[in-house]
Amino acid sequence: MPQVFKTLYPTTRVIIDCTEIPTERPSSLALNSKCYSTYKSTHTFKSLVGIAPHGALIFISSLYTGSMSDVEITKLCGLVELLEEGDSIMADKGFVLNNVLSGTGITVNTPPFLMNKGQFTKKEVEETQTIALLMIHVERHIRRVKEFHLFDRPIPLSMVGSINQIWTVANILTLFRGPLVKQWQ
Repeated sequence: MPQVFKTLYPTTRVIIDCTEIPTERPSSLALNSKCYSTYKSTHTFKSLVGIAPHGALIFISSLYTGSMSDVEITKLCGLVELLEEGDSIMADKGFVLNNVLSGTGITVNTPPFLMNKGQFTKKEVEETQTIALLMIHVERHIRRVKEFHLFDRPIPLSMVGSINQIWTVANILTLFRGPLVKQWQ
């Protein structure tokens, strides 16, 4: 485990983030609303990706409809069941996992929320910067997947039966592009 994790976040087992890929607009009204992502303002499929603190890809979820929240996907994808009591997850602010992790003994490290305090303390600013620095590696992995340009155009609905396999293979192919993490601070 990199020294920065040993020192600051020693129980971190996985760093997670979600990403979206565009899909065609379904003709069914029910499916149309489920696939619509308000964040991307288009129809998408969404997946959760996890990397270990040393940078290895260790989790790829199935694709879910774009309207699902990051928290819902985390709850349904099976990641929590793979973790053990005492582990922690590192994620960005969108992952408010307190209810999902309740009673599991698993914690989540996210940047602090401002709430109604007006401004962050110096310690909260430093914590936000540290987590952002460490989160960059899962974001780099996602960028590498998208650099294959397999998901630039909307996924045809006729491919729904095989898109999960294509998504998984694209994620695994990034492992052959050299190390994701060259140097940890």
